[in-house]
Amino acid sequence: MTQVDALLAAGGSGKPGDPLYPLTKGGPKAMLSVAGKPMAQWVLDALAASDRIGRVVVVGLTPEHGLTCGTKPLDFIPDSGSMVDNARAGLRRIVELNPQARHAVWASADVPGVRAEHINWLVDTCLQTDHDVYYTVIERSVMEGRYPASRRSYTRLRNMTVCGGDVNMLSTRLAADDNPLWLKITEARKNVFKQAMLIGLDTLLLLALRRLTLESAERIAGERLHVRARALVCPHAEIGMDVDKPFQYEIVSNDLAQTSS
Repeated sequence: MTQVDALLAAGGSGKPGDPLYPLTKGGPKAMLSVAGKPMAQWVLDALAASDRIGRVVVVGLTPEHGLTCGTKPLDFIPDSGSMVDNARAGLRRIVELNPQARHAVWASADVPGVRAEHINWLVDTCLQTDHDVYYTVIERSVMEGRYPASRRSYTRLRNMTVCGGDVNMLSTRLAADDNPLWLKITEARKNVFKQAMLIGLDTLLLLALRRLTLESAERIAGERLHVRARALVCPHAEIGMDVDKPFQYEIVSNDLAQTSS
């Protein structure tokens, strides 16, 4: 069975004014306790239980935080300051540790509902092709069927309404990519219209008129950003149920307390 290594994005601490600051009190968001253990540990447990995952590199925390990943090799590197810099640093570390690595799972530490079977689905689906970026999207009906009160931000395409996922896959080729558009993409990732502007006004118009399909968005992004991109319609809402606000924290805390008891 083919295994890939994984990056756990666990950088960032709450600052005054952030919605979760009353809970984090300035500490690492990834270490926020959810149903009895740190949020990041839930994701590490899913990676540990997946037989598709080899080693794991945690970006933004240290061994002193006490996280574990079952019997899998666990490495730590410091926060590099931005999502793009953390991705590049993590990919470079994976290549240092495993020069044969061609892809890596990129998992956010704030999706504690994710499970091994969701990781397995992602790896198996991505490895059917050889792209630079695999980006998961979840249909609104799937997300709200699992988490009715999640209040995620959705993008209305011609053929579906979706939100973005927080467990994806990257090619290690991107470790050396200095294209400044990656920083722009990071800055625009919460605003779909800014994202559309990165790839052209015609794309923005298609989106505004709801004529843009997921397939056409994938093709246009690949052509204009010079990456081989593949969008994956994910059947697992847990991959997109991130914890950004207190009410989302309550949703996942209650859900995990019930399902893990």
